[in-house]
Amino acid sequence: MAERSSVPSAGPVGGGRRAGHVAPWVVDALLGAAVALALALLIATGSGGAKQPDAVAYLFAAGFGALMLLRRRMPRTVLVLSVLGVFAYYTLDYSPIGVAVPMLGALFSAAEAGLMLWSTGSAFVVFAVSMFYRVYDGGEAIGHLLGYESVSNIALFAAAIALGYSVRARRLRAAQQVEIARLTEAQIAREAELRMQSERERLSRELHDTLGHTMSVISLQAGVGAEAVGHDDRTVSDALDRIRTASTRSLQELRSMVRILRSASDRDETRSILSLSAVQELVDAAEGAGIEVTTDITATPSELSAPVDAAAYRVIQESITNVVRHADATRAQVHVGIHDGRLHISVTDNGRGSAAGVDARGGYGMAGMSERVRLLGGSLTTRSSAGAGFTVEATIPARLP
Repeated sequence: MAERSSVPSAGPVGGGRRAGHVAPWVVDALLGAAVALALALLIATGSGGAKQPDAVAYLFAAGFGALMLLRRRMPRTVLVLSVLGVFAYYTLDYSPIGVAVPMLGALFSAAEAGLMLWSTGSAFVVFAVSMFYRVYDGGEAIGHLLGYESVSNIALFAAAIALGYSVRARRLRAAQQVEIARLTEAQIAREAELRMQSERERLSRELHDTLGHTMSVISLQAGVGAEAVGHDDRTVSDALDRIRTASTRSLQELRSMVRILRSASDRDETRSILSLSAVQELVDAAEGAGIEVTTDITATPSELSAPVDAAAYRVIQESITNVVRHADATRAQVHVGIHDGRLHISVTDNGRGSAAGVDARGGYGMAGMSERVRLLGGSLTTRSSAGAGFTVEATIPARLP
């Protein structure tokens, strides 16, 4: 059974390798070839040992290299086989090849897989056994063995283990950053959804209040007209005119907002509407209320993070709703595009641009939009001047980190 490491994949999230990313098996094959060639060179140029290098000696070199092809799936097995291979090679009394070079790849792989006890333990066992037999044989000076040989082998073992550990730590950190970014985006999406629901409820209350007031006016004027029938035709005519005006305004406002309120009843429908792809529905609603709307939208939902797409829709929705309700405008323009990785939104009308117009359109709805845009790392501004209309501009990062 393959030994799976808990180290997260270094490849990009969502599958598929980035352009230019080398396949892991290619790296392992190159590492294995380097190990085999280095050991073959040491065997060929080495001296000492009771037996001259033969095919079996070079087979050991090839075997140590071939183990690198299994280092990712079976790091513990590769480490154990490397230790046994070193002992077997020296048991056959071939020329010395050291104990560090055959073990470096296995120690690095075990540390990279998180097997720190196995890697340090194996290094200690190999070092201790090799030192014991070399001291026991007495062929070399004790000072040389305990000085130069010991320091160089310990340094190589420590470097291989430290390098493997650092690679593992870097991958874990990258995986944690990806997870943090995912959770942050999910949290932003949840907060945006809650704010959208709150704003729908606010809009529902405002619509209820507006219609309630209008129906009261209609009822009052109908009573006045009824009392004047047969006595004062001018009063009856004025009452009917007021009833027609009030009912027309209420129907226009109802048409402009009914789609928004209806979307709150179905979550899937909400998701489909809260997108730049649904802006045309807002335009149709505004034109039904007598506002001519032109659009210039070059950004697409696929270029945006989902919370950014929803926020862009809501900025346009709130702006167009305010144009219908408060601006006394006949035309509006919507511009949406992406420049330098940021989404730019602009909604301009030709209605009232006075201070009164600013106050009317700067209430809780626009404040809520400004807060949502700020949470996404962007900004929302408005500007107005007498007779020059009203403009809402927002800038948001197209992709959340």
